Amino acid sequence: MSSEQQNQPVTGRLGALGRRTFLKAGATAGVVAATLPISQAIWAQSGKVLRARAYADLDALDPGFYQNAYNVDVMNCIYSKLVRYKSGREWDWELEAAEEIEQVDPTHIRFKLRPGIMFTGGYGEMTAEDVKFSFERVIEHDSPIKGDWGPLDHVEVTDKYSGVIVLKEPFQPLWSITLPYGAGHIVSKKAVTEAVADGGSFGMEPPAFSGPYVLKEWKPDQYVHLTRNPEWTGPEPGFDEIRIIPMDDDKTAEIAYEAGDIDYTGISLASLDQYKNDLPDETALEEYPSLYYVWLGQNLDNPELQDPNLRKAIQWAINVPQVLDAAYFGQAQPSTGIIAPGLVGHREASLIPPEGDPEKAREFLKQAGAEGKRLTLETLNASTWKTIAEVIQAQLAQIGLDVQINVQDSGSFWTMGMESEGERWKEIQLIVNRFSMVPDPYYATEWFTCEQVGIWNWERFCSEEFDRLHAEAVTVTDSAKRAAMYHRMQDLMEESGAYRFLTHEGSPVMWRETVVEPSHRPDGRPLYRHFKPV
Repeated sequence: MSSEQQNQPVTGRLGALGRRTFLKAGATAGVVAATLPISQAIWAQSGKVLRARAYADLDALDPGFYQNAYNVDVMNCIYSKLVRYKSGREWDWELEAAEEIEQVDPTHIRFKLRPGIMFTGGYGEMTAEDVKFSFERVIEHDSPIKGDWGPLDHVEVTDKYSGVIVLKEPFQPLWSITLPYGAGHIVSKKAVTEAVADGGSFGMEPPAFSGPYVLKEWKPDQYVHLTRNPEWTGPEPGFDEIRIIPMDDDKTAEIAYEAGDIDYTGISLASLDQYKNDLPDETALEEYPSLYYVWLGQNLDNPELQDPNLRKAIQWAINVPQVLDAAYFGQAQPSTGIIAPGLVGHREASLIPPEGDPEKAREFLKQAGAEGKRLTLETLNASTWKTIAEVIQAQLAQIGLDVQINVQDSGSFWTMGMESEGERWKEIQLIVNRFSMVPDPYYATEWFTCEQVGIWNWERFCSEEFDRLHAEAVTVTDSAKRAAMYHRMQDLMEESGAYRFLTHEGSPVMWRETVVEPSHRPDGRPLYRHFKPV
């Protein structure tokens, strides 16, 4: 098939769908970026080179065993999948490795691969057998992203390029999460089983690539270096090299951009007005709605938080608009839950008004007999998060709670609630947290099930009703009925006292318009594969 034919988009409407992509960070790189010109400290520029900022460092490039969105940003460049998100302002999909794809009934999806997609390292052409291996290994090895494949039963191979994905029951997020996002990437069966005998995770050492770029080098907490794949047979990628630098702090990234060390970055909402009024030379800026959700969590298993009246006092004491004014300079709106506006399941209002009520909070505190109680609040070492924590600390002091803020670097913060990492989960009392999503509510709710307690569910919230609704909602095709189920799930979260929903933030990005023409998902996440030089 010619490159012109390959480029003909076959699209399908995603509509209002979703899930969560988790956020992590790399503070070390921020220190480096703030103290040394990156272009001098790491590399010399040559050819068509894109220098971009990521909000965190990589930790897994195996599409069957990753967790976080910043890994997917790179995987999109080095692997191929049947379909992908289409760039633009609406959530659509288009063909990538598939020449044809069709859902023939609620549990069967027939596909045909485009011939001539080659794996590097002499591992040959991509076949339906590779698709089967890639998808089934997620379930067989109990991957942390197995939820993305929901009720996958197996993949039938019908010929070299064709097959059928077979589900045990209908699964609405298949077209909005599973196939176009991380779990949909296809790896070489031969390459992976040679590298890992049982076909399990290969971590940060991909044995073969199939996208327009390959991973040339990764230096932890410093940079990711991608170069063109010489065996790529599709449309020519825009840049000779892509170099991605992790910086967890927006301010650090803004300084690096203004110093000329990077050409593309997200910016803080706190800086948005400033940049709107005074953009750096040769710079373009665009704003995108965000799917992130930010909240204050309370550990239900911590002995100090057993009284529901204390938890309610904390919820009602928090004035969300005040928090957002301080942390985002008024550029963010209060959220009503974990599901963003525009997605199925978004609530029009939360049970507790955004402004809270200090008097009601004091009443709950008195009922708990907790006046003067001392608590701890965990937060990531990034300016926005620290500001959120400080405002909440002050608001809780006003009702009679003494809160100590514990600021942690990314490596410490993002493992503290995981039972697999030790006993620190027991110490969590209050925590400021932030997850991100792709467009289906399933991706938001799946991290708060009983099964996720001690993994990503750090509030240790566990509700049989929540879990039942979570399992049922993915099979429901009626949007109104499905939305009502997600409304109830967010009610249950709020009623537990474990959650005070704060904001969905926003996603402003800026770039050097003399260097790059970027491409984005509707939520502003970069699609580096489609970036073009100017």
